[in-house]
Amino acid sequence: MADGATPRRKSVPDWLNSPIWSAPPPSPRHSSPPRTAPSPAQPPPSPLPPPQPPRDSTPIPLPHAPHGGDASDDEDDEGKGAGAPSRAHLVAEFKVALDRKVVDLAELRRLACQGVPDAAGIRPVVWKLLLGYLPTDRALWPYELEKKRSQYCAFKDELLVNPSEVTRRMEEMSVSKREEHNAEGTGVLPRAEIVRDEHPLSLGKTSVWNQYFQESEIVEQIDRDVKRTHPEMQFFNGDSSDSLSNQESLKRILTIFAKLNPGIRYVQGMNEVLAPLYYVFKNDPDQSHAALAEPDAFFCFVELLSGFRDNFCKQLDNSVVGIRSTITRLSQLLRRHDEELWRHLEVVTKVNPQFYAFRWITLLLTQEFKFRDCLSLWDTLLGDPEGPQATLLRICCAMLILVRRQLLAGDFTANLKLLQNYPPTNTDHLLHIANKLRGPLPF
Repeated sequence: MADGATPRRKSVPDWLNSPIWSAPPPSPRHSSPPRTAPSPAQPPPSPLPPPQPPRDSTPIPLPHAPHGGDASDDEDDEGKGAGAPSRAHLVAEFKVALDRKVVDLAELRRLACQGVPDAAGIRPVVWKLLLGYLPTDRALWPYELEKKRSQYCAFKDELLVNPSEVTRRMEEMSVSKREEHNAEGTGVLPRAEIVRDEHPLSLGKTSVWNQYFQESEIVEQIDRDVKRTHPEMQFFNGDSSDSLSNQESLKRILTIFAKLNPGIRYVQGMNEVLAPLYYVFKNDPDQSHAALAEPDAFFCFVELLSGFRDNFCKQLDNSVVGIRSTITRLSQLLRRHDEELWRHLEVVTKVNPQFYAFRWITLLLTQEFKFRDCLSLWDTLLGDPEGPQATLLRICCAMLILVRRQLLAGDFTANLKLLQNYPPTNTDHLLHIANKLRGPLPF
């Protein structure tokens, strides 16, 4: 079919032709505005109601008083009545699943896709299991946690030490060797060793000073980005000692990751991907785990990024696994499910998906939704058996379909503004539409 031809009716799935798409949308349960200014375009049409139980809407328990109110300050009391039994039943199901001697990951994924309850400290454990940080055998949890947390301490001691301290340690070792040499009574006068590579002005590739100065630019970028992480949240950007401590933890995690992964190092936006993990673990009601949120968040961050690593590697941008290829698969997914919308966006109005999807994909939707809604989306992102990459693309495609009426009526400017400032959306409805788009990803 030629580009300018009228799209065939059969290219639009039947469920998109339902009258409900023309009806006024109901007030979404999660109605708080996004971080960026919303588009003046019409509110999104409401999709079919999801069949799964409603997501938990109680605020996340915050064990530390200075942190309170960040994720749910403006949440209303909607759903506390009729939805309470369903939420209580879901909490009970999670507790049964997590109390097994060997956790059934298939069962846990099924439950996570219904929405992890905010109460009872369930989400921290669920995310650690889904990311493979905790083994399914509960008996191994203490050993694995101790091993990983000790390993993180070793990373800090090795990678975050100042070069002056490294040089001092080397000098102490040299002195110790000379003393041992003298004790042997060889009669040879010792000479002081001059280690050129460990001088602050050394340009040697193995010099700790040269590496330190090369990495300082990355460390400075991390510092700037961490200070901009969710400025609206007291947890990340308050003046309290807890807020400053949280910032320092984020900086250390990102710095260690950059040094351990020289092929990627640090890419702007990684702070936004790390933030939900650290927030969830730091607010674990179990204080013994909350106190060790930093090492837990580090290893879970590594596990999460392992599935999206190629999106952050510039050398792979134009390859079949790079970010541009991923965006192309999103475009193909939209074309498969709603050719009329795809044609209007990319052929008629010429809105290149890179203009909006690059941020959606690389930041895992953390900038498109309110923080609390992002946590709910991540429950599905981590729990869906198709994997985070495929699930993310389905959610992105569903985001386009949810605002198809506005997009079909818009020109280049209006559509780009709408997609770069995605409007408030009921995330339950969004995930319901994403679930309808299941199937093999286009390649």
